[in-house]
Amino acid sequence: MRTGTIPRVLGTAAALAALLTTALAAPAVAERSTTPGRAPAEAAAPANFTHPGVLVSRPQLDFVRGRVQAGAQPWKSAYDQMMGSKYASLTRTAKPRAVVECGSYSNPNNGCTDEREDAIAAYTLSLAWYITQDARYAQKAIQIMDAWSAVIKDHTNSNAPLQTGWAGSSWPRAAEIIKYTYSSWPGSGRFGTMLRDVYLPEVTNGSHSNGNWELSMTEAAIGIAVFLEDRAAYDKAVGKFRGRVPAYIYVTADGSLPKVAPGSGLDTRAKVINYWQGQSTFMDGLSQETCRDLTHTGYGLSAISHIAETGRIQGQDLYPEIADRLRHAMGLHAKHQLGTPVPSSLCGGSLKDSLGPVTEVGFNALANRLGYAMTNTQTLTERQRPAGSNNLFVAWETLTHANNPA
Repeated sequence: MRTGTIPRVLGTAAALAALLTTALAAPAVAERSTTPGRAPAEAAAPANFTHPGVLVSRPQLDFVRGRVQAGAQPWKSAYDQMMGSKYASLTRTAKPRAVVECGSYSNPNNGCTDEREDAIAAYTLSLAWYITQDARYAQKAIQIMDAWSAVIKDHTNSNAPLQTGWAGSSWPRAAEIIKYTYSSWPGSGRFGTMLRDVYLPEVTNGSHSNGNWELSMTEAAIGIAVFLEDRAAYDKAVGKFRGRVPAYIYVTADGSLPKVAPGSGLDTRAKVINYWQGQSTFMDGLSQETCRDLTHTGYGLSAISHIAETGRIQGQDLYPEIADRLRHAMGLHAKHQLGTPVPSSLCGGSLKDSLGPVTEVGFNALANRLGYAMTNTQTLTERQRPAGSNNLFVAWETLTHANNPA
């Protein structure tokens, strides 16, 4: 049992006693690792999983197909962008290997790029199949997925957890579409075994590295859980999500310091500030990686929106409980990326890089579905259309999520 969790066999009185004991014994910072007023439910998985149901649902795909067929914008230009990319090629040759070795910043890079891009290609081809109903795209996606499931055994070196999270986020999206909308995929069982045996063990326990690691790993874990219909793995992923999001995005209601993820060991103010890249002034929407650079922050925000989107499709809407954090984070970073001067109190007055093509999913959920006013995020999102791929785990989100009401 992980430190800080309470066994289900405890009765109500025992559970309260355990909570009080933990609160009295823990350091002041560690006490703030959960959201005030919210006791995360232990069970999150649906009684019956919805398929396809990882990031995109059948109603969403039907909406996209209809918009593309009508030649409507921005979906048609986003579709053209996708179909013109290398990922949609019907002549692509997969490059699987038994062991993918990825060091820091993918150095060494022994199969890292090949794996990530083959996974994105499988997802791209699955989208192309659904929109065109041309079986060649489904068959090519199957060919790529079968090639990897026949070979891959392990991920090694320091970036193995992150690499597995990135590739493991794309694979289930593709697999869900093909398995549940195409006529036949004899190798789907072997592909599921690959996800269970090679990918899930690497990502399910999370990471105490920079927050984008655990968020990407959790995105992979929840997608894999949906494909495998594994309720325990799903519940565990949602638990990780609920612990990590409040520790990744600060809001003023948190108090003088950001929250910390369960088990992080960040039990002093100095440790927390060091983990937040030396930032000691906190404001609504600040990310744990803002002062590192906007690109890695974008990875984290993207994974948050992807996990929440999958949860919504599965009938458990996670957006309301993280909406305030996510809308502030998207707005803060969009504002400065659009050119608003950075105050000296924020990362010494300078921010690096850009968020990347990561705002469509969260913006559609928060602004269009939940009705939040998000002027800066809207401006950035529309300016970046059509949003392409970051060649890691984000792809074609203007096509799949722009103004998608489904």
